[in-house]
Amino acid sequence: MSEFKSDFLHTLSERGFIQQTSDDTGLDALLRKETVTAYIGFDPTAPSLHAGGLIQIMMLHWFQATGHRPISLMGGGTGMVGDPSFKDEARQLMTPDTIAANIASIKTVFSNYLRYGDDRTDALMINNADWLLGINYLEFLRDVGRHFSVNRMLSFDSVKMRLDREQSLSFLEFNYMILQAYDFVELSKRYGCRLQMGGSDQWGNIINGIDLGHRMGTPQLYALTSPLLTTASGAKMGKSVNGAIWLNPDMLGPYDFWQYWRNTEDADVTRFLKLYTTLPMPEIDRLSRLGGSEINEVKKILATEITAMLHGRAAAEQAAETARKTFEEGALAENLPSIEVPAPEFDQGLGLLTLVVRAGLAASNGEARRHVQGGAVRINDEQINDERRVVGSGDVTGDGVVKLSLGKKKHILVRPV
Repeated sequence: MSEFKSDFLHTLSERGFIQQTSDDTGLDALLRKETVTAYIGFDPTAPSLHAGGLIQIMMLHWFQATGHRPISLMGGGTGMVGDPSFKDEARQLMTPDTIAANIASIKTVFSNYLRYGDDRTDALMINNADWLLGINYLEFLRDVGRHFSVNRMLSFDSVKMRLDREQSLSFLEFNYMILQAYDFVELSKRYGCRLQMGGSDQWGNIINGIDLGHRMGTPQLYALTSPLLTTASGAKMGKSVNGAIWLNPDMLGPYDFWQYWRNTEDADVTRFLKLYTTLPMPEIDRLSRLGGSEINEVKKILATEITAMLHGRAAAEQAAETARKTFEEGALAENLPSIEVPAPEFDQGLGLLTLVVRAGLAASNGEARRHVQGGAVRINDEQINDERRVVGSGDVTGDGVVKLSLGKKKHILVRPV
């Protein structure tokens, strides 16, 4: 580990955020000398970011916490092209209305991690559509495009992988790296931005921006990337069996978010405490020494701390209490996730497989059938082995709900309304 002298790089280094920097010494000196502005770009490909993007948000959080100014850049312009980096095929093109709606939805998460405002280190929320949508194509080709070598662009891993597999790479996508590089130059000119951060898959794009800045007369620009994370077993971060672990609460509630982190593999606990919480390093060191059954208590701390940053401390503690009641006391916790079913439909009776799918516990009737056959499905804590079972008003408990469970950790309350 390099002995960084700036608070920011020292913090990131000891917590495991750094994969690569373009100039350790120069960036470290700059961060000690002045208040620096840095940015990370976020693609509006969905109405919410997922947990895989949390590492980037935490980098911006620590940047501000150590006395600097972060920019969260929304890709309203680049989103119309789509980042082809390491993708097997072109992204589906989105309409301007979809992009605008996604950006409005994504923005709501950032204020949980960053302080926005007008002070020197207050974060900025910027949309690259501000400069990209007004570009004159011929002027852009002459002033910016002339600085790019197609030979060099073809040598980037993200492009080579597509071409080596003989998968089509459209001219539209090929332009993405030019637009991202131009973003860095524009942010430097408009806001004095000197550093771009991102995942290690963005290294080539960021270096392009540094090179373009050099050719177009900006001050020296810098790059810092984080490792692309997988879990200890090789699973992609931010994804679960049931799909993405979304950050927006209307797409995934605090309880399910808490459960995702509670189910962290033993080998990942210390690493995730460093990356995704703000617990002091001495406390993380203490927790990392706990073993045996105590590691389950550490996982609860991990889940509660991460959930508290996103959803607030009260929601995180309520999620932890809901889990405790459900798993340790066997009680019916009212704060479990729930779905509503029209009472007339319920009175007629719903097929078990249909209900399991509707509750989001399986993607299809076939998958639901396999769960039932494997003994994983329970109604009101009673194992159900009959896939033709009908669930109806006779199953409603005194609390006015039916508790539908898959395995030991997934529970949904079904409410007739």
